[in-house]
Amino acid sequence: MHLTPDGQVLIQGINTSRSSIQATQNMKTYGTNVVACVSPGHGKQKLEGIPVFDLVEQAVDTVGAIETSVIFLPPYQVLDAALEAIDAGIRQLVILTEGIPPLDMVRLVQKAEMTDTLVVGPNSPGIIIPDQLLLGTYPRECYQPGSVGLISRSSTLNYEIALELTQAGIGQSISVSIGSDLIVGSSLIQWLQILDEDDHTEVIVLIGAVGGSNEEEAALYITEAIDKPVVAYIAGLQVPQAQLMGHTNSILTTRIVSQNLPSGTADSKIEAFKNAKIPLAKSPFEIPSLVKKAMKKKR
Repeated sequence: MHLTPDGQVLIQGINTSRSSIQATQNMKTYGTNVVACVSPGHGKQKLEGIPVFDLVEQAVDTVGAIETSVIFLPPYQVLDAALEAIDAGIRQLVILTEGIPPLDMVRLVQKAEMTDTLVVGPNSPGIIIPDQLLLGTYPRECYQPGSVGLISRSSTLNYEIALELTQAGIGQSISVSIGSDLIVGSSLIQWLQILDEDDHTEVIVLIGAVGGSNEEEAALYITEAIDKPVVAYIAGLQVPQAQLMGHTNSILTTRIVSQNLPSGTADSKIEAFKNAKIPLAKSPFEIPSLVKKAMKKKR
């Protein structure tokens, strides 16, 4: 993972909507090193001084190696754009678009695994490193620099909990929403590992939700592989039980099933975190106090 202010960033889909143009301007204003945009048919133009190209390959040939592409395109155009970026050597993709066809995401995840590409999203506001780097659409006023890493499936809950921490005087090292489409490019487990290895992160806050087995897998992984303290919150505890979704091909899911433990429900997620002895907040308002306790215990 290469997430630094000097890393070169590409925007794909800059002319697809006013929101994409505004988001690009916000990223550049925040200090993100946006060096090029790609929008077929609009090459040789400029947006706020940023050159626009017809192809990703043309952008790379002109500006040099690009670390990250942020993709704003409509759902049925995302796969082609993502594959084009990967073929051009870009190894970090942030997909903000909602509703990518599931089979397209299956193909993209397979390609990402083959090429060691990190994919955030789809249906994600992206990544923010407070006061350093904005890759997406986070409301920057909610975040301040610090040592708490936030991982979530939700976007708005990420903002809310970051604001709770900020108002309590607790800053954040990095915040990522992995996305809330049916199939996403990276998992809670991947980001737990990334933050566990991050020198700037002291405590990890995991924001989960009912449905799927992501949180149960993450709780099991934390007990086995994560050294840093983790605080968790599960949203949607009052949601009626419905069809459960998740990455059932995960080895950890197989282990959960083999132990005859249910997954996807509020009760199963709470039980998983209790078994892992991970502090679990009853509401977002409790998270700052649990984080402070975790910091004192660690020190």
